[in-house]
Amino acid sequence: MTSIDSISAEYVKLSLGIGQHCPNYVDAYYGPKAWQEELIKQTLPQLKDKATLLINSINSLDNITESESKIRLDYLKAHISACNVYIDILMGNTLDFYSECEALYDAKPPKYDEQHFDKILAELDKLVPGSGDLATRFVNYRENFVINKDKLDAVFEAAIAEARSRTLKHISLPKSENFTVELVQEQVWTAYNWFKGNSYSLIQLNTDINIYIERAIDLAAHEGYPGHHVFNALMEKHLVNQRNWVEYSIYNLFGPTSLLAEGSANYGIEVAFPWEERIAFERDVLFPIAGIDPNASELYYKILKLMAKLAYADNMVAQRYCDNEIDKNQAIALLMKYSLCTEARATQRLSFYQQNRSYVITYNYGQDLVHDYLAKKVSSDSAQELWHEFTVLLARPKTASMMQAEL
Repeated sequence: MTSIDSISAEYVKLSLGIGQHCPNYVDAYYGPKAWQEELIKQTLPQLKDKATLLINSINSLDNITESESKIRLDYLKAHISACNVYIDILMGNTLDFYSECEALYDAKPPKYDEQHFDKILAELDKLVPGSGDLATRFVNYRENFVINKDKLDAVFEAAIAEARSRTLKHISLPKSENFTVELVQEQVWTAYNWFKGNSYSLIQLNTDINIYIERAIDLAAHEGYPGHHVFNALMEKHLVNQRNWVEYSIYNLFGPTSLLAEGSANYGIEVAFPWEERIAFERDVLFPIAGIDPNASELYYKILKLMAKLAYADNMVAQRYCDNEIDKNQAIALLMKYSLCTEARATQRLSFYQQNRSYVITYNYGQDLVHDYLAKKVSSDSAQELWHEFTVLLARPKTASMMQAEL
């Protein structure tokens, strides 16, 4: 007789099998080692048949009404369906950008065009000092806030310590939890969390590109506390170790969990560091460590707050590029204009699109969806209540459509 546990085990093995065809697919695995060691490589058509069989097995359990089992089944169905679609993609059957968003990430992000972003650029044009076009002015102005490489370790140590301190006041983590920070180069991303299991992560920072002062808190919170490191540690503690729900022992990068993972990591920055508190900590603590003038912070943060409204420009450019509506040079030009970045940074971002396609929506739409979901759950301005609901969501993850259904 088919059971949820048997489907769960086969889903993990299916995911590991897909990972043999795509090195980036399995982002984290801390399930039974034997499943990984004894895995025999299957062809994509064989994996496709296995995914179809698992979906049929889940559908045969549609009569289950007990709430916890139903939520678990819905979660599994969304993830196995995403596996099925990703196998199709590996076989050459690509989807358009927004169909891919829904098929892989269970998400329907909003769409914006240049007219929307041009209004924000017009506001920024009035704020950013210097001469030349807006992108050039912003890039030059922002150079004042780069963390010198010889100061990176000290700045990040302070940022991580503060993020951890704030998080541990509200979230109980295993005593053994820990992570190591490693500086790397030649990557398409700025930073990456590799969760290894046993509450341990390796966090890598890419030093090929400038790391600006505000990115210290961004990355300390997003990759560490209360972001990816905490998210994985809570899933491991509550769902894998305590309940033996092995479907949570694997994290497929191109699947529904990514929207919550990136969205909660981005929104977690705001949970741990409300805007005014964040400005004060960075100005009074991190700026001096980095050797940056704290008196320059007021205008900088006004500009950054406005810059955040350009986040969805990332999706606009990625969609057009992935759907072959624009070429490489046009994509770089659009990124330079709407992300106010250098050609080198735009080129690096384009490499991210080439490797990860619609994954970009997990950051901005994921953040907004987690924000809206928690705003619905939290009935007051209580930071304690917000932390509680945030922790509940991390310890018992929901897909985008699950969260959307509760708005």
